[in-house]
Amino acid sequence: MLGESKAQPRNSATSSAQLETPVLSGYRFPMSNESSSDSSAKVSLIAKLTAAEGNAAELEAALHALIDAADEESGLEIYSVHRDAEVAGVYYFFELYSDQGSLDVHGKGDAMKAAMGAVGGLLGGAPEIHRMTPVVAKGMNL
Repeated sequence: MLGESKAQPRNSATSSAQLETPVLSGYRFPMSNESSSDSSAKVSLIAKLTAAEGNAAELEAALHALIDAADEESGLEIYSVHRDAEVAGVYYFFELYSDQGSLDVHGKGDAMKAAMGAVGGLLGGAPEIHRMTPVVAKGMNL
């Protein structure tokens, strides 16, 4: 289910010394950035997922299950999926973690592994992952 990497998603903010953790069935993405000076700072991600041809409805259903499975991750503060309003079959995740340690354990629980495996099998390619550090926001405590 969560095997070797098929592809490395684009992530310009990571270094060659990054840690990697399997995420969606067969895909891996960087989980840590050695240049990050404060491991207690919140971490955010934006991920773009594109459904394989003809799998958009099934992917969307699997994304609901993925959100439900996220309940097992206590340091995952926000895990939300958004459907692209202009491009069919494209979804964006916004993720906010309480700290680097919470991101490091993301996807390692049994429910998340199963849900991520189901989602990964419906994708048309590797997710695009952008790791960020929150600066300012309305509606969430940074």
